[in-house]
Amino acid sequence: MLFAIDVGNTNITVGLFDKEKLIKQFRMITKTSRTSDEYGVFFRQWLEINGVEPEKIKNVVVSSVVPDIMHSLISSIIKYFDVNPLIVAPGIKSGIRLAIPNPKELGADRLVDAVAAYEMYGGPVLVVDFGTATTHDLVLEDGTFAAGVTAPGIRLSANALWKGTAKLPEVEIMKVDTALGKDTVSSMQAGIYFGYIGQTEYIIKRMKEESGLKNIKVVATGGLGKLISDATDTIDIYDPELTLHGLRIIHDKQKEKK
Repeated sequence: MLFAIDVGNTNITVGLFDKEKLIKQFRMITKTSRTSDEYGVFFRQWLEINGVEPEKIKNVVVSSVVPDIMHSLISSIIKYFDVNPLIVAPGIKSGIRLAIPNPKELGADRLVDAVAAYEMYGGPVLVVDFGTATTHDLVLEDGTFAAGVTAPGIRLSANALWKGTAKLPEVEIMKVDTALGKDTVSSMQAGIYFGYIGQTEYIIKRMKEESGLKNIKVVATGGLGKLISDATDTIDIYDPELTLHGLRIIHDKQKEKK
């Protein structure tokens, strides 16, 4: 079995694969203060709760945008599973060619998403990941990663709204039916919701126009991605498991290489 771990700025997402099938998954808050023992015990207990013997984990693949936790995380995998994990990093075999000035600047999560979208849905494809930051990445028909846009994520934008003002309260990020807010809370919710839909639609439209790929398929993923994708016809597919499958695909490509 394969353990796929994606370390994001907000959450760590873990998926358990039996060949190509994603059997189980869970999320935990990303913290920089956990020890290798805390990670290891948690992972093993989670597997046992789900009826999986930890000894069945033969392979582990990890992508991360949080370097500070990697020492503890990798140590836990080696100590508690006796597996040397595959780390997604520049130069790894992925099937994606990075046609950007400095490929080392590209986050591992963006590479993983690009791999998954291209392999699963074909190219050209525009991949939108609604994470802590929202990324829009363009992959051409031949698998070339050509360009990207990075914007503040919807929750990050909302946090800035109420933390940067004296009187505005924290509100739930949710779908609303009208832009005609009648009070502070409803006006804030409308601004967050419709404002982010507008941002998403404009960036996609602009990337399509500038690339000349006006009929390109748009695939979205990420925590709050469904909230936005359900509200716009500029997104063709919402796949919440895209990143985990990207990790699996990259792992399988290394076996093919060998």
